[in-house]
Amino acid sequence: MSLEQRLWYAPELAQLCTQNGWIDNDTLQVDIIERTRTHLLAAVSFEEVVMEGAGCIAKRQPCYGRVRARLDESGEIAGIEVV
Repeated sequence: MSLEQRLWYAPELAQLCTQNGWIDNDTLQVDIIERTRTHLLAAVSFEEVVMEGAGCIAKRQPCYGRVRARLDESGEIAGIEVV
């Protein structure tokens, strides 16, 4: 599974939301900055969908940050943290 695919389901990514909205996975972009044997460091950006009380979309807020993915011995992602 790629880092982008793993981030679609990573609750840690919600830490980058600013308005308590939800992440539009269709807008998720991942750029790997650093790759070592033990981790990946990536810049991420996405649009946060903010709803109003009536259930309508109030706005789309751009969000961005960095994540570190810890790799296991076989190179698979073992964990993700926002840095």
